Amino acid sequence: MTAEEKYRDFLSLAAASFSAQSTELIRRALVLLDEKLAPMTRYNGAPLADHSVGTAAIVISEIGLGRNSTIATLLHDVVRLGLLTSKEVGEQFGMEVGLVIDGLTNISGIHAKIADEQADNIRELIMSYSTDPRVILIKLADRLEVMRTLDMFPHEKQERKSWESLNLYSKIAHQLGLYNIKSELEDLSLKYLHPDDYRHITRKLEETSKERDKLIEKLLVPVEEKLKRENYVYSIKSRTKSVYSIWRKMQKQRVPFEEVYDVFALRIIIDCPREEEKPACWGVYSVVTDFYEPNIERLRDWITVPKSNGYESLQTTVQTPDGKWVEIQIRTRRMDEVAERGIAAHWRYKGVTERSAGGEVFVFTPEGDLMRLGEGATVLDFAFHIHTLVGASCIGGKVNGKNVTIRHSLHNGDRVEILTSRNQRPKADWLGIVKTSRAKSKIRAYMREAEARAANLGREELQRKIKNWKLSIAIDDAVTALCKHYKLRTGTELYGRIADGSVDIAEVKEVLVRHLCGDEYVSVRNLPPVPRPAETAADDVLVIDDQSVDMSYRFGKCCSPLPGDEVFGFVTVAGGITVHRKLCPNAARMLELYPYRVLQARWRSKL
Repeated sequence: MTAEEKYRDFLSLAAASFSAQSTELIRRALVLLDEKLAPMTRYNGAPLADHSVGTAAIVISEIGLGRNSTIATLLHDVVRLGLLTSKEVGEQFGMEVGLVIDGLTNISGIHAKIADEQADNIRELIMSYSTDPRVILIKLADRLEVMRTLDMFPHEKQERKSWESLNLYSKIAHQLGLYNIKSELEDLSLKYLHPDDYRHITRKLEETSKERDKLIEKLLVPVEEKLKRENYVYSIKSRTKSVYSIWRKMQKQRVPFEEVYDVFALRIIIDCPREEEKPACWGVYSVVTDFYEPNIERLRDWITVPKSNGYESLQTTVQTPDGKWVEIQIRTRRMDEVAERGIAAHWRYKGVTERSAGGEVFVFTPEGDLMRLGEGATVLDFAFHIHTLVGASCIGGKVNGKNVTIRHSLHNGDRVEILTSRNQRPKADWLGIVKTSRAKSKIRAYMREAEARAANLGREELQRKIKNWKLSIAIDDAVTALCKHYKLRTGTELYGRIADGSVDIAEVKEVLVRHLCGDEYVSVRNLPPVPRPAETAADDVLVIDDQSVDMSYRFGKCCSPLPGDEVFGFVTVAGGITVHRKLCPNAARMLELYPYRVLQARWRSKL
């Protein structure tokens, strides 16, 4: 049997919807599909091509897309399975078809964990692939065809696809105004996720259908008479609320089926010019409320301010004389078309492109968790998004199985594994690698903490050394002297250098000794011996406060001599003299290291 014979009904649908030229291209795509997928079957043994044809039929008849979308739908699985490339398809049917298939293939490659907390991110990822709005519309058609044939699937796949349909695709359909598809996806998902509840509600709806029909007929008699008298051109549809929406109300309100508010709704559709739509809808509202009392709290005016997805309708709930509540939807033919098919027919592309250009990238962990990062995010950004310690020890990663550096930029749908090392530590230049504010703040915080830890270690080390060296100097004075010598701004910098060994601890000791000896302003490395002043003989005595000896002096900070203390003088490198007590804690060290600089000294009061 030829493809044309197998799918005669589909080709008739195409011929009724498109020109002869477009129908011929669709026929060629159908033949190619049948040829490429000929050996493959679905779970029930039917040809795999049936899925593509069924989806294409939904694309034409229920969504209202055109020729290129139909061809892309037919050949998507051929490309997904690697039997042709999108480029090869584009060469035969136009590059636009190939680009749509690329978008569909990207969405098909999403394999995320089933988790409620992941649903929002996965929906955003799906939308981000749909820079051409036809892509997401075709994907919704694809999912609807799958759900309509879900009985053939294994139980595990039934549950997974139902969860995805309920938490991802039905919400996308709602967002785009495709209310019929939204409701059907919700109902079919409920059928497999909560089969007992689904059967209970459908049975109740069947049992009460005759009662509802009588109520509707009785309710409409006075309304229709007045609408005709006032020359409205209209039609009326009645519909039962979806099984899922009834189930949700039962769950939320904790009530049985019989107590669910407004189980069914009436839709009054008006034919009128667009400039008369608003007054016409309010006019019909006035007719309805002339006979039935409205619940003002449940009035929804989506004509004055339409929903963001383009939905327009005037909705109210009225009470019949016998106490029944009925939802009334009032809209024009144009509004009803948008509500039925969504905004596909006149989609202003911004509905999707604003999302896809929102500065975000979505990537997966090896376990299938979906992460949302800022646009331009790198492997290092991803590592810090997982955990600070993972980021701090990151040395690279694997993206889609390939080794990459920490600088590698991520793209939508990448599966990322982080490689770490115990020896890795954050560096200042990492701030130039990461793009997200979250990673930058974590790096800065980690470096501040590391600096604080190093400072504590360095301070403890300095205190320990001063004690071991038996130097009589307070830690703060020591830090002041050392920072002046090393030209550092803060003690924290000094402590860090001591902790990481970038300053010679022996030099630290020498600096402090010279500071205590009065030599703190002179370099301590490779100093030549300092001779005794030429005008002072070896047996000269420095008389403190006696100006007869023409030499300046000052008192040592380490011991602060007072009149009456036994003292000695110490010649500094700068040429001055520092006076110390003989019992100064540093006296022994000065006498041992620099005996040629020591002068006898005494107070003038003792002369």
